[in-house]
Amino acid sequence: MTHTFDSGSFALELLLTGGPPPWDRYEILHTPEDLAAWLPDSHLALELPFSEEQVRISRVELDRVKEFRAAIWRVIPALTATKPVPGIPPADVDAKDLELINQMVGPLPTVRLSAVGRREWETPITGSQVLGAAARELVDLLGRKPERLRMCAGDNCALMFYDTSRPGNRRWCSMQRCGNRNKVGSYRTRRHDDS
Repeated sequence: MTHTFDSGSFALELLLTGGPPPWDRYEILHTPEDLAAWLPDSHLALELPFSEEQVRISRVELDRVKEFRAAIWRVIPALTATKPVPGIPPADVDAKDLELINQMVGPLPTVRLSAVGRREWETPITGSQVLGAAARELVDLLGRKPERLRMCAGDNCALMFYDTSRPGNRRWCSMQRCGNRNKVGSYRTRRHDDS
């Protein structure tokens, strides 16, 4: 069954590409070209679309993106006091991880006006700009509304998201997946208790 998952954030969307063990089994960013191919379908391209050919990423930049992503896997659960990530021991926030995130804040992709007066990205978009955008967004999210950063409440699910709902009460990675599982489980429990 397919389901939609909206991370609500470009930085958190990076977690879908893999991570440190045990999430390394889901790794999809093996080469710079893999990241370039993934980006046009990401939150970064929501407002101003771009193509894979408009992205230039070096091996060093890819390694830095993966280092940043690994720090997110550790920092978000520790800072937001959510449930621990399966496979990653619970810990306090490591000052080195926070410093790494701060160091990754850098140049952003540049927006310009096209010849016909439309906004577009100045290309090529570099790996440093991609990383700068993700790190700046994460710093903003943590600094402004950390209570909106959540981990799915579903059992055996470690997907993290930024709750963009108006009431701020999102609990599930997706209602079609973990939300539905919870409803089915609650229904079965009630039926069992009634009989």
